[in-house]
Amino acid sequence: MRVVHYPASGGGQSVLATDVELATSRLEQARGLMFRRSIPDDYALAFIFDASKIRDVHMLFVFVSIDAIWVADGVVTQVKPLRPWLGFGRADADLLLELPAGTAADVEAGDRIVLTE
Repeated sequence: MRVVHYPASGGGQSVLATDVELATSRLEQARGLMFRRSIPDDYALAFIFDASKIRDVHMLFVFVSIDAIWVADGVVTQVKPLRPWLGFGRADADLLLELPAGTAADVEAGDRIVLTE
């Protein structure tokens, strides 16, 4: 599975991650990236929800900086870099992605994100 980014301004697509882990159970979603000491450069943790609503991300017990992307109906609603232990973000989403810090530097609200096989 891959995370593909399509800028709203046009131009080409880019692959943000090729190693995508799905957090499908409530336990996996609650744990997220907690207690991990590192994550690979091409990695993404994807939270897929049935409906779009306000989703929170906290960084308690997360030891690495990340980029979080909130996506609703395929459109990015927010991108936020988060620091270990102190970071917090909240936005509308039916898809939430957690990626290594700096991965989402070129992603902006209004862009499209797609998970592909």
